[in-house]
Amino acid sequence: MEIKRCGSQPSNQGPADWFTGTVRIDPLFQAGAPARVAGASVTFEPGARTVWHTHPLGQTLVVTAGFGRVQREGGAVEEIRPGDVVWFPPGEKHWHGASPATAMTHLAIQEQLDGKVVDWLEPVSDEQYAA
Repeated sequence: MEIKRCGSQPSNQGPADWFTGTVRIDPLFQAGAPARVAGASVTFEPGARTVWHTHPLGQTLVVTAGFGRVQREGGAVEEIRPGDVVWFPPGEKHWHGASPATAMTHLAIQEQLDGKVVDWLEPVSDEQYAA
């Protein structure tokens, strides 16, 4: 058994290559082999969002606070709120983030495939975000 005590893992600022705006990433867990699941709490300030990206084994988001937006390639921008659970299948190109006026926090859960959990792509334009 392993207990990760609150405050024992430092918060990180979301890198500009992966995010637009101010984002804080709080690591929660990284399972050791043979398990391959990892999770983090991610907080987006108003207007902040990921770049387009995919996950080799998919991703689950659990919204815990605030008001946000998600979009898969070719789909409409959709609103997300606390209690909502979003599943992106493996390889589905998507983005997620806060609404323009309200911050949003979600738990992000994904699995590694050959040591990789995400493929970061191009930024989401202001026009795409506002759609």
